[in-house]
Amino acid sequence: MAHGKSTSDLSRRAALKFAAGLVATALVIGLEMSRVAQGAAPAPYTESIPNTKVVFEMVPIPAGTFTMGSPSSEAGRSNDEGPAHPVTLKAFYIGAKEVSWDEYDEFAFSQDLLRKRKLGLTMPADAADAMSRPTPPYADESWGWGKEKQPVIGITQYAAVHYCQWLSARTGKHYRLPTEAEWEYAARAGTTTAYSFGDDMSKAEVYAWLRSNAGEQPHVGGLKPPNAWGLFDMHGNVAEWTGDKYDAAYYATAPKTNPFDDPGAALYPHAVRGGSWDDDAPRLRSAARRTSMEAWSRRDPQNPKSLWWHTDATFVGFRVVAEMDNPPR
Repeated sequence: MAHGKSTSDLSRRAALKFAAGLVATALVIGLEMSRVAQGAAPAPYTESIPNTKVVFEMVPIPAGTFTMGSPSSEAGRSNDEGPAHPVTLKAFYIGAKEVSWDEYDEFAFSQDLLRKRKLGLTMPADAADAMSRPTPPYADESWGWGKEKQPVIGITQYAAVHYCQWLSARTGKHYRLPTEAEWEYAARAGTTTAYSFGDDMSKAEVYAWLRSNAGEQPHVGGLKPPNAWGLFDMHGNVAEWTGDKYDAAYYATAPKTNPFDDPGAALYPHAVRGGSWDDDAPRLRSAARRTSMEAWSRRDPQNPKSLWWHTDATFVGFRVVAEMDNPPR
């Protein structure tokens, strides 16, 4: 081994590099928490998935109170959007864009774990290696629309949750799906109108990808104008998973502070928000709600059907949230 590095040397170097990354993460979050404690406005940050070239932007959302749901006079309203009620939320970070394939594929199809095993490396500090990974899809998961910066589509809420767990283990920050309340608050960006751009449904094509202008496919994130808080594609492009169970009557009894309707281990139904490239304008409203269902996997030939992939939900993706006051793990 005179001219090379031993397996143990490589393992130690990799472990030290991973530990250094966690220390750097702790310092960044510590500084940010200090800024918030001193009354300074929190700053956006760029997350980098360790040992990859993948980065994504996270935007701070201030604490506040808003009216969740829609008034009975709002065009396109459904009964599950009421009663409109005040909700108070703590501050949090949310992804500026929907999670893209280049981000998700590091979890689903990364060669990183295989490379480590081939080299004989053991990295007990890297809990991400022990995470469950998606089983291979039976068909092209991108449906011919391409990958890289294209938004993830056709994955289950179970898969989105597991991605967040993997991302948390990789980065040392606690990532998760937004609650329904957090999603709507971020989408509204301080507005009380049907959309973050107002009540005029005819302007939807300017601000969103929907059935009338998307060309029957999703698009790379960030091509339409962001809302006032710097978030892209909250209306349209792909609908987005939340962490909540879907309950049409939940608003009548929901807590008024940081509400979350825990779905437990159930596969259905989960709440989906934002509307998609395959929807008309009313479904893109800030208050519009949607439920997942077994029919989203109707054409899955597997028995039992996949926990990871929806064959009939090419319109659904997700974005991530990070809690502002949660220390790194």
